[in-house]
Amino acid sequence: MRKGVTDICILLLSMGIISTGCRKNPSLFAGGFTEGDAKGLSVYTFDPGTGGLELVAESDAGPSPSYFCFSEDKSLIYALNEVDQFNGQKGGGVTTLRYNADGQCEKLSGLLVPYGGPCYISLSADGGFLLLANYGSASIAVVKLDDKGIPVRVVDSILYETESSNVSHPHMIQQDHAGKHIYVTDLGLDRIMIYDLDSNSGKLVLKENGIVNVEKGSGPRHFTFNASGSKMYLINELGSTMMVFDVDNEGGLSLQQTLTTLAEEFKGKSYCADVHLSGDGKFLYGSNRGENTIVVYSINNDGSLSFAGRSSCGGSWPRNFVIDPSGRFLLAGNQRSDQISVFRINSTTGLPEGPEATAKMKAPACLKFR
Repeated sequence: MRKGVTDICILLLSMGIISTGCRKNPSLFAGGFTEGDAKGLSVYTFDPGTGGLELVAESDAGPSPSYFCFSEDKSLIYALNEVDQFNGQKGGGVTTLRYNADGQCEKLSGLLVPYGGPCYISLSADGGFLLLANYGSASIAVVKLDDKGIPVRVVDSILYETESSNVSHPHMIQQDHAGKHIYVTDLGLDRIMIYDLDSNSGKLVLKENGIVNVEKGSGPRHFTFNASGSKMYLINELGSTMMVFDVDNEGGLSLQQTLTTLAEEFKGKSYCADVHLSGDGKFLYGSNRGENTIVVYSINNDGSLSFAGRSSCGGSWPRNFVIDPSGRFLLAGNQRSDQISVFRINSTTGLPEGPEATAKMKAPACLKFR
């Protein structure tokens, strides 16, 4: 494309006048819980000028594909199946699909995961393993991928013991950006566990001093790292708080700050869900289910947080949300109001404004752009 034409396209896109023709619009993938004949995985085209969503296809990703991740080249989708029985056997599942040019997703395989109740899945930094947190069965698992990216077997599984009347509920498992350590949040026992992953065997090894306890009743759920990996931002489901940790050179965590996610005047019950950084790293977002808001913090030079504001989620029960590749829109998956709400982000304040658009979907639980 000639430089002059490119410049015009960029100008028109920034003004919201056009959204197609200069570049391919990104695709939004949305997974959820299945009831009746629901297929569970929806694909939308996203208009980066207006924020509009258009449904392209719905695909069968197995029962309740409530969370998913992509392969390294994003040609494959790994959807966990948040169930206790998969293909007639006790356990959860991983369903693998291939994304085709027409927007349809072709089911390739299904793999049984021990114990059941998976709620989070991620790809290891080397692209060779899938990591699963199984909320319902107090366990985590590692799945080996073959040279074509297909899950072939479970190579490690850890079942956590209960402590007195408290039950372990692993809620997220993710490797850090550098691929050095794996972090697991345990909502039930109020802790974060830090592992090393053997890249040959796929076995997880708990680091020395690899259990970090947080305040009782917090319920750690999801986390994200800043670009340098020096900070972890953790959102707590039960305590409705956001925590900031320093990350040392060995992957250890040191709590530096705790802030509420709720408005002072809110007196009802609310449960935090998801957390994401803005594309430019200037703002941090968290979702409140109950207060039904997106809370926004500005990130200070030292990585600490300052409250910036809050916005309505545009519906009910924002279980998951995502920021589009341009960094100009935030999309909230409102589980109980069966909708995806699209907000334009104010570049100065960081606050989501709108919604600009909505799309209907039954119980959206995971949103990701491809």
